[in-house]
Amino acid sequence: MHPTLVFDIETIPDLAGFAAVHGIDEAALPQAELAEMALLARRQKTGSDFMPHHLHRIVAISCVLRSSDQLKVWSLGDPGSGEAELIQRFYDGIERYTPQLVSWNGGGFDLPVLHYRSLIHGVAASRYWDWGDDDKEFKWNNYLSRYHTRHLDLMDVLAMYQPRANAPLDDMAKLCGFPGKLGMDGSKVLDAFQRGEIDAIRNYCETDVMNTWLVYLRFQKMRGTLTEAAYTAEIELARSTVAAHTIPHWQEFLAAWA
Repeated sequence: MHPTLVFDIETIPDLAGFAAVHGIDEAALPQAELAEMALLARRQKTGSDFMPHHLHRIVAISCVLRSSDQLKVWSLGDPGSGEAELIQRFYDGIERYTPQLVSWNGGGFDLPVLHYRSLIHGVAASRYWDWGDDDKEFKWNNYLSRYHTRHLDLMDVLAMYQPRANAPLDDMAKLCGFPGKLGMDGSKVLDAFQRGEIDAIRNYCETDVMNTWLVYLRFQKMRGTLTEAAYTAEIELARSTVAAHTIPHWQEFLAAWA
């Protein structure tokens, strides 16, 4: 079985970056005040708190890896890992496995953020950025071209690349009978980070990426890539993988899985 890697990132505003871009002395202001200043500036400019992609700081990257007869779900690094380490680990996995990448809105958010933040930190990612210079196969199917399938943005494909047709992962997961989001969403990540709750952020990211994997399996069944029997086997593998984790967020996920 060719490896499949489903991924998701969680971010907070890059306050140091915001200060640098706007000529603000970061050390002269409390972090909470700087955060409010950054969000207010964004609100005034766009009407939304959503920061531009290059000013998102990655605090968690979670993955589901399906390879051979194994299914693994985890967060890269550890709670103390810096942004550069998390990003490098992500691209190291691509370098090692050349997996099929799967995301929900990865083309619109996760990957552009990873691109900008990789550039800032000087992260190496040669396999990911191959357009066919090193591997001729990548000329016709690579991670960067929107309509190539080596990276599959499920949300984008299901919406026929029409932003007005986009659906939230939480809605689609629940409509398909999967747990959906549990107790946190992206708007709460900054507050959780400021309280030092990085474990809670990583746990939330893991459940999000598992929801994506489950919706992807349903998509593969719809396409005919998975037979009914194969789909059932994959779902049972996912359920048993979750059940093997005794930590609370996975037990909550399992309880919500009808």
